[in-house]
Amino acid sequence: MSKSLASIQLRATAEPAQQCLTVANWYHIENDDQLRPGSSPLSEDGQYLCFFGAELSSANVLEILRLCQQADIEVTRLALYQPTATMTPGLVVYTHSTRDVRAPIRALAAQCGLQGAAISQPPSLLKPGLLVMDMDSTAITIECIDEIARLAGVYDEVAAVTAQAMAGQLAFNDSLYQRVAKLSGVELPLIQQLKDNLPLMEGVAQLCAVLKAHHWHLAIASGGFTWFAEALKAPLQLDAVFANTLEIADDKLTGKVLGEVVDGSKKAEVLKSLAEKFGIAPKQTVAMGDGANDLIMMAAAGLGVAVHGKPKVVEQADAAITQGSLTQLLYLLSVPV
Repeated sequence: MSKSLASIQLRATAEPAQQCLTVANWYHIENDDQLRPGSSPLSEDGQYLCFFGAELSSANVLEILRLCQQADIEVTRLALYQPTATMTPGLVVYTHSTRDVRAPIRALAAQCGLQGAAISQPPSLLKPGLLVMDMDSTAITIECIDEIARLAGVYDEVAAVTAQAMAGQLAFNDSLYQRVAKLSGVELPLIQQLKDNLPLMEGVAQLCAVLKAHHWHLAIASGGFTWFAEALKAPLQLDAVFANTLEIADDKLTGKVLGEVVDGSKKAEVLKSLAEKFGIAPKQTVAMGDGANDLIMMAAAGLGVAVHGKPKVVEQADAAITQGSLTQLLYLLSVPV
């Protein structure tokens, strides 16, 4: 048992004295803080309420149970779990309730300095799966089109349109054409400079490495550009990338986009076609993104996760990572069975 798990001590009816909870084992909750070893609720209907992101203590666990009770969320079981040996243990509690508790669980978790998610059917890290990610502000920390615009001296104009699109105030295709038009004449060396220094989102490379080790397939479906998405194939071990193609003439951008635009509908289509290609069950598909144009893809996935997302995206996502490393996605894929 790890040092961090050793601090999780609650009363257990099977023992006369306090004991440490054993990781990956389920406990039935009886009379507030009294616990007894029990079976996994995986075959039952209900929801798994996951809490993660910081070190847990017995006080945290008791506070979570108390807050759930105050929110009229009846929990019947709990378990500690650790997705990898280097990650801080998380807590999952189970409720038979099927009402939408995503927002209250996130708020409840925040009161305890944690992140929270409510999941009905969590995908399993132990089975082959598919993760499809957005690129800009998800797999990487920047919006590439904004950075090209910065280098070209038209950042304010382009960023204003980007913000409207990501907030769902402007149709994505319209915003894309408007923004790319402002980049006409940008020389390729400027783009190459950006491509060579793409800043990865914290934890994304580690996340991808763990998923690949567990036989998951990985892809990017981006409203950004192939120029940059292709550069992520090797560092993120991607199986496929789908993005928009910038037209180039005389080593300069023409201000036009070639071919079919990768918009929200296309992203969802990519997810479904890759799942079929790789033989992945719908429940084992995960989509991550931050903007409004990711919502259709996220809704099509078994689990849709907002990553540092806009308020509208966080509200509608199945789960949300609002701070910290993307390795935290593993908490949503590692609920003990």
